[in-house]
Amino acid sequence: MPTFVNPEVAPKIIGRNKDGSFAALVQLYYGSRRWATLSPQSQRTYRHILDHFVEEHGHRLVKQMEAKHVEAIISSKAATPTAANKLRKLLSVLMRLAILEGWRNDNPVSAVEGIKIKSDGHRTWTDEEIAAFEAFYPIGTEARLAFALLLYTGQRRSDVVRMGRQHIKNGFITIVQAKTKVEVSIPILPQLQAVLDKVQSKRIAPAFIVTAYGKTRTNAGFTNWFRDLRIKAGLPEGLSPHGLRKAFCRIAAEGGLSPHHITAISGHKTLTEVTRYTRAADRKRLAIEGMRMIEKRTGCGNPPDKVSNRNS
Repeated sequence: MPTFVNPEVAPKIIGRNKDGSFAALVQLYYGSRRWATLSPQSQRTYRHILDHFVEEHGHRLVKQMEAKHVEAIISSKAATPTAANKLRKLLSVLMRLAILEGWRNDNPVSAVEGIKIKSDGHRTWTDEEIAAFEAFYPIGTEARLAFALLLYTGQRRSDVVRMGRQHIKNGFITIVQAKTKVEVSIPILPQLQAVLDKVQSKRIAPAFIVTAYGKTRTNAGFTNWFRDLRIKAGLPEGLSPHGLRKAFCRIAAEGGLSPHHITAISGHKTLTEVTRYTRAADRKRLAIEGMRMIEKRTGCGNPPDKVSNRNS
């Protein structure tokens, strides 16, 4: 357990604005310019993480934190590596703020590596799984509408749940992404238009996807609802709304779109993620072309009897 504790500060004051404490630093962060630029969704996520951190470490002194303390905190959350890495990232942000405030001169978090995760995150839907979902939920159902908006726009659930008639104009869906604040204009594909044409009038406000009470679904509520749809369709675990965003990028890359083309639609801020899809698709195309060249060179395309005669 970390030992960077102010002996004069009792646990009962955890979370209070105590000078030099992590509770005070977190409050400074909540009032900072950087915090103000975050999307509401990111603020909710970060506040959840930081409030839990303050409950446990809010009474500790910022100036006494060392790299070994950071290592101990992150290692204690190794069972949930994604959460541990998010906390590490936020601790680094707090340390940079502490430097700006003159509370310390260095960032001990920079010496601590994040936990390596052997997962690619949300699993990408395969073509077969996409076809199975569409076969189970016909056009005209709300399930198919949600699915089509996810797959054929390549947007996050936080944007899909807000999409409505007001975002459609001249054959495009234009929306400002909740997470990045980037405005994207997505041409409506015929596959999506066919689904939109069947949307009932009562489902057009305030968004296409609403609850039984006509309210816009929350991100968590949408995910839970979509999970139930997946289970009902008999599809395997691990298929999520975000997996359809990844499927969009995969299909686009396999279709020959460049990372720049894909980011113009998906709204990714960097090319890192989409470059991975494009690179994999390029390898696949090159492999196919290479094998065709080998086939032509070796005569593997000939009938077995002719190959046999040639080699005799």
